Amino acid sequence: MNVLAHIAVIDIGKTNAKLALVDLPTLTEIAVVTRPNKVLYGLPWPHFDVEGHWEFLIEALAQFHREHRVDAISITTHGASIVLLAADGSLAAPILDYEHVGPSDDNAPYDEIRPPFAQTGSPRLAGGLNVGAQIHWQFKTDPTLRDRTANIVTYPQYWGHRLTGIAACDVTSIGCHTDLWSPYDGTFSSLVNGLGIEEKIAPVRKPTEFLGVILPEIAAVTGLPRHTKVSVGIHDSNASLYPHILTQQEPFSVVSSGTWVIAMSIGGGRQNLAPDRDTLINVNAHGKPVNSARFMGGREYEDVLKGQAAPVTNEDISTALSQQIMLLPAVDPTTGPYQGYDMHWLGDEPEVGTGLRTAVLSLYLAMMTDTCLQLSGAGGPTIIEGPFARNAEFLTMLSVATGRAVLQSKSATGTSIGAALLFGSSDALERPEPCDFGAFSKSWDAYAARWREEVKKTSH
Repeated sequence: MNVLAHIAVIDIGKTNAKLALVDLPTLTEIAVVTRPNKVLYGLPWPHFDVEGHWEFLIEALAQFHREHRVDAISITTHGASIVLLAADGSLAAPILDYEHVGPSDDNAPYDEIRPPFAQTGSPRLAGGLNVGAQIHWQFKTDPTLRDRTANIVTYPQYWGHRLTGIAACDVTSIGCHTDLWSPYDGTFSSLVNGLGIEEKIAPVRKPTEFLGVILPEIAAVTGLPRHTKVSVGIHDSNASLYPHILTQQEPFSVVSSGTWVIAMSIGGGRQNLAPDRDTLINVNAHGKPVNSARFMGGREYEDVLKGQAAPVTNEDISTALSQQIMLLPAVDPTTGPYQGYDMHWLGDEPEVGTGLRTAVLSLYLAMMTDTCLQLSGAGGPTIIEGPFARNAEFLTMLSVATGRAVLQSKSATGTSIGAALLFGSSDALERPEPCDFGAFSKSWDAYAARWREEVKKTSH
């Protein structure tokens, strides 16, 4: 029996699409290729360039297999996307970009059939961030679409369907603020019947299951063996969470950083979550509810720095703390715990392209993350995944703000490693170690306290 060692991970993030080849025994990435995930703005609505992605992925799979060998394929994607398939397996309609405002224009009729937060753990979100709102709006916009739709699958399983021909949804993606899932019951919500899609939506499976093997035509164009297995697939934030579910003792939290910063708290029990502050219930790879809160931290990072990040010096940190120069929420006022707040600077706004601006932004992102952790009922250590795990100012401020240990993930790409682990555990799995920040000066605590006071003053 062949050992599944080299796992090719299809990883479709909101900003970039990539293929990573993960060596499962060592949990290292042998090769990675990426392309921008650009939105196409043609009719009938803004949509993802899936054909461009597909060509890129097939070429990369063939290259990886020629150069390294591919034993299996796993899949992880961003959430808030649903795919409507025609009877022949093709797209019944382009896959809607969830940031499109169209579904928000359909609020009143959709809200009449939308289940309450208590049933779904899914807050009402902007644009098409609620998958149910996407489907409702698409069916209304194109009256023939309902009849043309034979199967409905979540986004990781769209790629799995193209590879295997098998339709499915996975529990982490259907449980990601879709309005379609009841996480504590582990069943579809009442909205499935309300939308009239109960006969169309594909079965919900766990990410750790095998979806199937690749189609003959995929084997032919890539050179992969016909028996190459494909995982069911997983939502990207849950992919980051999965290795820690395998190694950590409750309670603990994982902060997945990327376009979205998502705080997921494990072992905190049922919380009285605040849906108007972008808190929600996610569902992990084992099908269990996870208290979560989030904001678009990666997007905010790019917006504030305007593409001109600068190295941070000790003098920059000292200036930010001593003068209490602050960025106050919200850079993106449409999502996160401070929706509707107007971003503003306390003290002189640092110039673009300076280390001081980068430092103050990092402190802001840490305080926003602390807010999300509080809202989700976090306890125990906090593990940071993704780009923010390499931001020393962010890590330090978060440790001060939470008063708990902050652990730095060693993996630069938590989503790919987590998705690869769907094919089995690894002896290379390690517990992240707490960051050693040394002694904190009182200026860090004073900064956190002042930031919270200033936010309260602007609450409305």
